[in-house]
Amino acid sequence: MKNKLSVLFIVFLSYVTMMQAQEVISIAKYEVLSKVSQDNTSLKISEQEFIESRADYRQTNAIFLPNITANHTGIATTNPLMAFGSKLNQEILTQSDFNPALLNDPSQIENYATKFEIQQPLINLDGLYQRKAAKSKMKAMSLKQQRTGEYLELEVEKAYMQLQLAYKGVEVLEKALLTALENKKLADNSFKQGYLQRADVLNVEVRVTEVKNQLQTAQSNVQNASNYLSFLMNDETYVVYQPSDSLSVIAFNGETNKGLSENRSDIKAMELASNAYEAMNKADKMAFLPRLNAFGSYELYDDQIFQGGANGYLFGAQLSWDIFQGSKRFGKTQKSSAEFQKSKLEYEQYVSQSNLELNKAKRMLLDAKNKLNLTTLAMEQSKESLRIRGNRFKEGLEKTSDLLLAETQYAQKQLEHYQTIFEYNYAQAYVQFLTKE
Repeated sequence: MKNKLSVLFIVFLSYVTMMQAQEVISIAKYEVLSKVSQDNTSLKISEQEFIESRADYRQTNAIFLPNITANHTGIATTNPLMAFGSKLNQEILTQSDFNPALLNDPSQIENYATKFEIQQPLINLDGLYQRKAAKSKMKAMSLKQQRTGEYLELEVEKAYMQLQLAYKGVEVLEKALLTALENKKLADNSFKQGYLQRADVLNVEVRVTEVKNQLQTAQSNVQNASNYLSFLMNDETYVVYQPSDSLSVIAFNGETNKGLSENRSDIKAMELASNAYEAMNKADKMAFLPRLNAFGSYELYDDQIFQGGANGYLFGAQLSWDIFQGSKRFGKTQKSSAEFQKSKLEYEQYVSQSNLELNKAKRMLLDAKNKLNLTTLAMEQSKESLRIRGNRFKEGLEKTSDLLLAETQYAQKQLEHYQTIFEYNYAQAYVQFLTKE
């Protein structure tokens, strides 16, 4: 028992030395998902992109709401026209002000004017289509934000399983190291008794060193997987995480024959983006038509600041038509038409590529399922082979090279089996991600 504890101490010594300066925290997948949904930087960026597009859409309210301004202006002038007009606005003209001498050479007059103006759009067809385009873009960004969340869920699934796989690798190699050390002890005893050559003992020692190196790599994989989880959760402490559950086969509850849905958030976002380009093209075409706007103002005049001894108002409507802008609008319409056609082609290409990826993922799932059965059988067979060869080696009936081969093969088959479990689980999650509506 004492010897076994010594062996276990050797096995864990390097691992403990590497981890002693870092805190090891147990974490469940739902905890990772919760932290990612709250703190992930990609999600925050996506949220700001949506807010940006929503602000663009709200700016288009200007085609319905009035534009209201207010200003206060003060002047002092001896300009004949301005002086006469200022007195007229202030309603202080007298008979003597019509004296030609005073009209031609007036004294300085001060005028303070407070003016409130309102402009109300009535008919603005290009603005309506620009608003429609902004609304489609806003909806597309909302769906993009949703798809970003779905992708991060998939990425959490993958990263968490990678952490589970890394710990399985450490577990397998720790056991392999224990076995290698036991075999080295047997080989040393057999060499002392003259049953083995020195070369056989050296082969066993090489195997021990090889497993130690592999274990070191596996321990680094644990840190790498933990760091990636920290990155996803936007956690800069970069502690070492330990999954609360072990890697195992997850039952697939989806339909393998389920096809691609055009209502998938990213595909729908592409469609809405194309709709936005179409609306912008129509807006450029509608810019050739006239616009109708109403306007009005209310004015206060006085020779004292912030006073209003006289007042007046004005209102009306304006029909404006930019007939020709040096072919600028023709070029702009052609550009938006090309952008619209390009967006349609990109949408079709994206759907086609998504179908291609889904078919590939389904084949990957089927291959992983078949491989899982084979690796399970191979692991059991290699385990039995190692047991038999180990017993024969203890009795001096087995070559050292055959024992080392069986030992190496068993460790490899275990690692392959757990790698296949990871591939199978990820393939399931990926198919569900691609078929999600």
